[in-house]
Amino acid sequence: MEATRVGRATRPKAKTKPVQLPPREEAPPPAGPLPPLALPLERYALVAWVLGRERAAELLSGLGTREAERAKEHLLRISGMSSAQRQAKVAVEFGERADAAARLRGVMEEVSEPLRRELFRRLPPYHRTLFPERQLEPVDEASPPALGALAERLIREATR
Repeated sequence: MEATRVGRATRPKAKTKPVQLPPREEAPPPAGPLPPLALPLERYALVAWVLGRERAAELLSGLGTREAERAKEHLLRISGMSSAQRQAKVAVEFGERADAAARLRGVMEEVSEPLRRELFRRLPPYHRTLFPERQLEPVDEASPPALGALAERLIREATR
């Protein structure tokens, strides 16, 4: 019995011409005053810190003179924060994680039922839709106040 071989047939090589890109030209400096910035300077400083910690000041020097000075002041304030404060600031400024829904589902699976009820009660309405099987229940007077604080912390950690 002969063995059957499966593979790709070789094709003749096509002759292709290399693509020639036009040379890059430097943009002329804008005439007149610069347009206003789309984002607040503090956000520019935050992005510069996140993307290029050592080069953040250099990155900000590309802004206009006055804006660069103000952005560098924000950068000094940001660099003086603790790591946790900077991470929280980035999360607040730039929104939720892309995988926030999956992380919330994971948290809900791992915790006890009383904490699960408290988590669901404290979720924003748009996240409650992730759990259609659950109903909003009134506050349980017997639950300790620390349970609510823990629920809020878990939601914050899962979404940011």
